[in-house]
Amino acid sequence: MESAITTKGQTTIPKTIRDHLHLKPGDRVKFFINPDGSVAILPMLPVTALKGILTSRRGPVSLENMEAGIAKGATARYRRFLAQ
Repeated sequence: MESAITTKGQTTIPKTIRDHLHLKPGDRVKFFINPDGSVAILPMLPVTALKGILTSRRGPVSLENMEAGIAKGATARYRRFLAQ
């Protein structure tokens, strides 16, 4: 497949490539130059596409447990600061 470049430096991504990358109008793409000189094009994924990619093995954490963890970390850091 090939595509011409306009005088403004623009090109059209061939339909086969757009379909393969699941690109729609308005989507953004990112270009990477590989060490061998080849170029890769990848779709930019919105943050919402990452929803659910990580799962917790322990289940939800209560607000009280979160605050206790923050306090424990802050206390440990403060003690390290005093020990300097």
